[in-house]
Amino acid sequence: MTDPISNLGRTATQLSTNSEKIKSQKPDDSAAGLDKVNSSQNNDELILSEAAESSLANAEFDTEKVARIKEAIKEGNYPIDAVKVAESFASLERMISGN
Repeated sequence: MTDPISNLGRTATQLSTNSEKIKSQKPDDSAAGLDKVNSSQNNDELILSEAAESSLANAEFDTEKVARIKEAIKEGNYPIDAVKVAESFASLERMISGN
């Protein structure tokens, strides 16, 4: 499931779309297409430290507040501070450009 705000999970959707395309190819083209997919996949692995795993396992947050924010976003009533958004973009641009 894709989170509409952060688009988390989007990659899994894209990967399943690619595999469906490969399956729909002609039999003589499928081996070449499969080689392309296999060669483009990364075999990266992430290993968390014990401290990180412990922090994730014991993470606490205010579920009621999260529910209120989600509902406000869904209704279009979540307040957005345009100045803070602009400052964040300006800061990000400075960081990207190395200034």
